[in-house]
Amino acid sequence: MDISYELYKVFYYVATSRSFSEAGSKLFISQSAVSQSVRTLERRLGQTLFVRKTKRVTLTKEGEMLFKHIEPAVHLILRGEQQVLNSGRLSSQLRIGASDTICRYVLVPYFKRLHELLPEVHINIVNGTSPQCAQMLAAGDVDLIVTNSPNPALGGNPTTVTVKTFHDIFVGNPAAFPDCFRTRDGRPVPLSLPELLQYPLMMLSKHSATSAFLHEHFQKHSLDLAPEIELNSNDLLLDLARIGLGIACVPDYCLHGNADFAELHELAISDPLPERALLLAYDESRPLTSAAEMLRSMLTGGTAPDPEPKPAATGKR
Repeated sequence: MDISYELYKVFYYVATSRSFSEAGSKLFISQSAVSQSVRTLERRLGQTLFVRKTKRVTLTKEGEMLFKHIEPAVHLILRGEQQVLNSGRLSSQLRIGASDTICRYVLVPYFKRLHELLPEVHINIVNGTSPQCAQMLAAGDVDLIVTNSPNPALGGNPTTVTVKTFHDIFVGNPAAFPDCFRTRDGRPVPLSLPELLQYPLMMLSKHSATSAFLHEHFQKHSLDLAPEIELNSNDLLLDLARIGLGIACVPDYCLHGNADFAELHELAISDPLPERALLLAYDESRPLTSAAEMLRSMLTGGTAPDPEPKPAATGKR
């Protein structure tokens, strides 16, 4: 069936704005031209795509079905146009999604190096939880994401590459919880998971991939994880652990070598949490800008820049 892309473009703008007049304004055509295009598309497909109301329109079941296919296609075409316009220009944009923790503790040296190599590139960083970043990638709102794994929201079979591996650890202030840091013959006495649950635990909010991972791990041991405090920031969890409000669960790279949290010690656990990975994810069907390609190469090619020097922390186990 030979149907002009222009008809599908009009359909897309009407579907997203829910208005013939607003679609016309965005397309710089009259409302009557929009209506005529929609009628032509409906006639050729043999289906009613919109339910017309006084001021707004809604998609029919058939319209929703078509929109699921048209929306990513239009995004891909618009991205392609932007890529062509930016081709060969250092002013192209890099769009990357990652949590604030991953940005601060992992990506900052890469951003610094990229900025040194391509100073005219605009680096657009979008913060969000790992599930939110997966949704942004699926929608085409970012070029790349760096996400915790496992991430159940990472659908659509994007290309993924391991950036680094890490462990989640439990940390606390020995002055507040001396029983957690007992030793025998000079060695720390490990806590079992049931013993750990007797203390006030602090972790990321239930909307994070980390929370889902922790709950699943405890459930495998027939234990119900009920944290005292759930927050959206690992740094704030560390701050609260430092003043003795509880035991925080954070990625090991947040603490190791970080003198800002010298009062905190890692708890010895008889059943340590499984290793996880930070993944770089991108959609190979969408061309990467030169800046995005350079960052991808740095993250996956073993050419990591030297991190910013930090004073060595003491007392970590």
